[in-house]
Amino acid sequence: VIAPDGSGFCRVRRNVAGRLYAEVYGRACARNVDPVEKKPFFHVYPGSRSYSIATVGCNFTCRFCQNWDIAMAGPDDVAASFHKPAGIVQAALAAGCRTISYTYSEPTVFYEYMRDCAREGRDRGVASLMVSNGFINEEPQRQLLPLLRAVKIDLKSFSEEFYDKVCGGRLQPVLDSLLRLRDHGIWYEIVVLIIPGLNDGRDEIRRMTEWIVRELGPDVPVHFSRYHPSYRMRNIPATPPSLLRQCRDWAREQGCRFVYLGNLPGDDAQHTFCPDCGKVLIRRQAYHIMQNNIQQGRCDACGCVIPGVWT
Repeated sequence: VIAPDGSGFCRVRRNVAGRLYAEVYGRACARNVDPVEKKPFFHVYPGSRSYSIATVGCNFTCRFCQNWDIAMAGPDDVAASFHKPAGIVQAALAAGCRTISYTYSEPTVFYEYMRDCAREGRDRGVASLMVSNGFINEEPQRQLLPLLRAVKIDLKSFSEEFYDKVCGGRLQPVLDSLLRLRDHGIWYEIVVLIIPGLNDGRDEIRRMTEWIVRELGPDVPVHFSRYHPSYRMRNIPATPPSLLRQCRDWAREQGCRFVYLGNLPGDDAQHTFCPDCGKVLIRRQAYHIMQNNIQQGRCDACGCVIPGVWT
């Protein structure tokens, strides 16, 4: 409950005389053209560009936040310019972008703006991608999903204690959100930022990936990403590459068929391999596509179906 003239936990919704106002509607503080791989989406329109926007605010308070300068800010703390949804879509088209990504901060806090941009984009042939922590209630999520082409979820940990103490949130609503994505049939990918000593235990990674395979299926791409010291957790060193590779091995042992390593340029785990014949299907160098051997959603060597959004 938000007190009169007060703001919510996210800092961007204010109670004005008993009515709740979204103070960041249209106030984009970040607008960039990014490779879709940067989101990261590895099974969505490889090599395409995505018009990426954000406002300030977040519904979590992650102590390791990589974009804390906008996520932990309020509407008056960061310079922003007003852009109508039609203007965002026009800018995306002018930049040759196939999609619009709602990213950098948590797009749930600018839900109405994201919804209207996505609706405008759909009507003009520009798809929408949501990059989210998955902490959203059922009804608004169900209303939004028909307007989206794909969703990326940051699964911070498989521990309620971690979510409570490190993120200021809860795990179960995120798992429920993932199950709704499964039921809706939308494409989604999962990112897990591996922080040494906090969420990198073998038991936790195995329980997480076992749950993913059992509840979501083996074909959901899982990205284990390298942590770099940031915000209020600068005392913890960057994730050793060897630890990321171990997490990948544990996930594959549980049956995950597409496991990637993020923030590790040049590593073979950036590539997409055919799970049947082992051929390199998409070869990546950082965010660049060097080779793409997927034809009509299948491996060009053995014909194995490779799930994703390719055309």
